[in-house]
Amino acid sequence: MTGHDRERWDARHAVVAADTPMPPGALRGRESLLPPGGAALDVACGRGAVAVWLATRGFTVDAVDVSGVGLAAGAALAARSGVGDRVRWWQHDLDAGLPPGCAGPYEVVVCQRFRDPRLYPVLSRRLAVGGLLVVTVLSECGDAGGPWRAAPGELVAAFAGCVVLAQWEGNGEASLLARRPDDGAAAG
Repeated sequence: MTGHDRERWDARHAVVAADTPMPPGALRGRESLLPPGGAALDVACGRGAVAVWLATRGFTVDAVDVSGVGLAAGAALAARSGVGDRVRWWQHDLDAGLPPGCAGPYEVVVCQRFRDPRLYPVLSRRLAVGGLLVVTVLSECGDAGGPWRAAPGELVAAFAGCVVLAQWEGNGEASLLARRPDDGAAAG
């Protein structure tokens, strides 16, 4: 990511109103799929609404984003929500992978609206056995193509080692909810 990209995201986060904690869009109405607690990773967390939501449900969260402005907003939201001590905020360029301190394993891995297929295997490896993966990216399905849009079937193929709980593509978006099976069990 270039310095220009970081500045663009900082400027975008600087003008957004205060957030409220909320589940990732792909998990809304399916919150029962969440494990009972543990560690969570929120990749490209932006202003931290999902990271804080996870923290309010008992998870300790590593939240990663390139924007210092977005992370500061997330830290403020966490403090207002009484979970400031449950979230670690990592300013990091995801084009370089995940920060070394985000080694996992994680019971929940969330990645919304950030697509880098080079990270897919890393996200799979960070997921604990039985852990929940929640990924939503821009998609070519129902929309024009482009460099940041997933091809049809990309998420299911990329996470083929996981058990798919739900997946959908359309209206320019693709989402996947999946669970990492026991290493000795076959995915299906």
